[in-house]
Amino acid sequence: MSAMSKVTKLVLVLATLTACAERGTSADPNDWPVYGGNDDHTHYTTLSQISPANVAQLQVAWTFDTGDAFEGSEMQANPLVIDGVLYATTPKLQVFALDAATGEQMWRFDPNDGEPPASRIRHRGVVVTGDRLLFNYRNRLYALDRATGAPIPTFGDGGWVDLRKGLGRPVEGLSVNASSPGVVFEDLFIIGSSVPESLPSAPGDIRAYDITTGALRWSFHTIPHPGEFGYETWPPDAWKIAGGANAWSGVTIDSKRGMVFAATGSASYDFYGANRLGDNLFANTVLALDARTGERIWHFQGLRHDLWDRDFPAAPALVTVTRDGKPVDAVAQITKTGHVYLFERTKGTPLFPIEERAMPGGGLEGERTAERQPFPVLPPPFARQRLTVDDLTQRTPEAHASALATFHAFSTEDPFSPPDTSGMIIFPGVDGGGEWGGPAFDPATGLLYVNSNEMGWLLKLVPSSDESLYASNCASCHGGDRRGTALGPPLEGIMERRSRDQVVSLIREGTGLMPAFAAAMNRRSINHIVDYLETGRDASAEKVGETPFDLPYRTALFDIFLDHEGYPGVKRPWGTLNAIDLNAGTIRWSIPFGEYPELTAMGVTGTGTDNYGGAIVTENGLLIIAATTYDNKIRAFDKLTGALLWEATLPAAGNATPSTYMVNGKQYIVIACGGGKNGAPSGGTYVAFALPE
Repeated sequence: MSAMSKVTKLVLVLATLTACAERGTSADPNDWPVYGGNDDHTHYTTLSQISPANVAQLQVAWTFDTGDAFEGSEMQANPLVIDGVLYATTPKLQVFALDAATGEQMWRFDPNDGEPPASRIRHRGVVVTGDRLLFNYRNRLYALDRATGAPIPTFGDGGWVDLRKGLGRPVEGLSVNASSPGVVFEDLFIIGSSVPESLPSAPGDIRAYDITTGALRWSFHTIPHPGEFGYETWPPDAWKIAGGANAWSGVTIDSKRGMVFAATGSASYDFYGANRLGDNLFANTVLALDARTGERIWHFQGLRHDLWDRDFPAAPALVTVTRDGKPVDAVAQITKTGHVYLFERTKGTPLFPIEERAMPGGGLEGERTAERQPFPVLPPPFARQRLTVDDLTQRTPEAHASALATFHAFSTEDPFSPPDTSGMIIFPGVDGGGEWGGPAFDPATGLLYVNSNEMGWLLKLVPSSDESLYASNCASCHGGDRRGTALGPPLEGIMERRSRDQVVSLIREGTGLMPAFAAAMNRRSINHIVDYLETGRDASAEKVGETPFDLPYRTALFDIFLDHEGYPGVKRPWGTLNAIDLNAGTIRWSIPFGEYPELTAMGVTGTGTDNYGGAIVTENGLLIIAATTYDNKIRAFDKLTGALLWEATLPAAGNATPSTYMVNGKQYIVIACGGGKNGAPSGGTYVAFALPE
C-alpha cells in the first residue's frame, strides 16, 4: 500500500470514530464487528454474495503471513472487520490492523517489546469500540489507539490495567489473563479471565472496567465472599484461597435488556476437591448478571463439585426459539459432555426438562462427591456418553489390542466416577464434546450448529509424597543422576545455561524428541521439577500440607487416550459436525468432521478428527467452518442437509472461527491458520477467500 493510500485509509477510519463511539461498535451488516460476529455470539450473517450456488468458485483473495509462528504456537483469533480494516493478533500476541481488501498491514503493536514470549499463548481476538482497541496480554489489559496501534496513556497505568489487581489476593504470584475477548456495554468493558487449573490459582471474578479510564467499576465474585449468595456451598475460607470458577471462554451481552451472560469453568485444583467440599457455586455455572452493576439475576449450575475438568467450554449464545407458535428469547449453552441447555433469557426457566440423576460415590481420602447431577432431557446429546469395550477402536487388530490394554488398565465404571490413583478414562474427554469455538445459530430455522470432539482422556492421580516428579517423568531419558543417557542430554548445570522461564517453557512445550508436558502436568508440578534441577532437592515429595495450596494428591498422567500409533483409542468418528433443532429438541443431522490425510491416502475416510474453533452460518444457506486439526481444510456445507459444497486446503490448521465481511462490494471469508494443536504443525497466516472477478 502506498504512503498516500495508507494516510487515506487512516483518515477514513478517523472520520468514523465519532459515529462508532455513539453506537459502541459498527452496526454495518458488511462488517464483522465483534468476536463471534454479533453480540449474541451466534456467528450469523446476512451477507449473501457467496451462496450455495457459487461457493465452489471461491479462491484465495489475499494472505497475510504474520511471520510470528514458532514450534508449538497456536493462533485462534476471530478477526474483527470494521469500516474496511481488519484487526487480529499473531501467535506471539502482537496486534495488527490490515486493509481488509488487500491484506496489507497498516500498523502493528508488540506487547513483548521485541522479546519472544516465554511460552505458548492462546488468544482469540480483540475488541474495538469507538476510538480504541482493547486486548489482553498476560496480566495486562491494553487500550490501543484504533487508528495507530499506540497505547492510550490515559487508560490505566500508561495504557494498560493489571488484571491481577482487585481480586482480594496479593498480586505477587498470581497468574491472570483473558484468552477470550470481553464485551462492551455503554461505557463498560466486561471481561472474564483465564487462571491456573492447579493451586495456587486466582479466583475467576467477572469484572467491568471503565472504557475511558480503565477504572474497575464492578466485580462479581464467582467464589462467593461471606454474606454473598452461594457462600455456604464452599468451605468458610475458600474465598481467600480457592481458585478458578472463571469465565475463560468469554461473556455475552444483551444490550437491550442490560444483561451479561457468562459460563464458568471448574474450581482449581480440577481433579481433587477435599479442600473445597460442597457444590462450589458459581463454578460450572451459567450466570445472568445486571450489566450495569454486576448483580446476579439468575444462575444455573450444570455440574456440582466438578472433579473432571468439565468446564462450560463456550460463552452462552443468545437465540430466539419457537414455543407454542410464539418467539421466545433464550440462552443456549453447550457442554463438554455433549449436551445443550436452553433457558428463557430473563428468568432462566429451562425450556426443555432437566432431570437429576444419582451419581457414584467414593473417591480419594477426604473427597466427597455430589450425590446428584443435572442433565437436560432434550435435545439428545451430540456426543457419546459412555465408553465400553464395544466402543474401542477397530482401526486395526493391533490398534484394538492397544486400546483394549489401556481400557483395562484405566477402566471406568461410570462417566462420573471420581478420579483415583488407579487411573480413569474421562469420556467425553476434557476437550469435548463442545469446545471454545462455540455454536452457530440460524434464526430462520432454529438450528444450532456444534462441532464436537469424540476422544477419551486418561487421568491418573498419585499421592504427592510418592516418587518424585523428576524420577517419574524425566529420569528415563536424562538419567536419575541428571547426567544424560542415549535418549536424552545431561541436565546437570542446565540452570546455569538457561533462564528459569526458558526451562519452564521447554518442559511445557517440548523440543526435538522431548514431548510437551503442558497437558500432563500442572504449573505447580513443572515448577517442582525446575526447583529440583536448580537445587537438587525434590520438593514434590516433601512438605505436603504445609500451605493451603499443598494437596495430598497430584496429577501423574493427563493425556488423550490414543492407540499405539497415535490415533484415538475409541471407535470412529473422532469428530463430528451437528445440526440441532432447538425448536423441536432433536438432532437434524450429524456427520463425521475431518480427516487424517495419511489414512485417507490408504482409503480410510470419514474418520473425523479433533477440532477447535467454530462455524459461521449464512442466511442464504451456508455453514462455513475450518477447525479440523490434521487435514488443514476449510469447508462449506449446505446448512439444511450437511452436504459438502466446497473445501480448500490451508497452510496450517484453521483452529479458529472464520469471519465474513464485505469491502468495496466484495464479500470475503477470512480464517486464522495457526495449527499447533495436539502435535500438528504450527502456522501464522491469515487467508482470505472471495469469488473471482
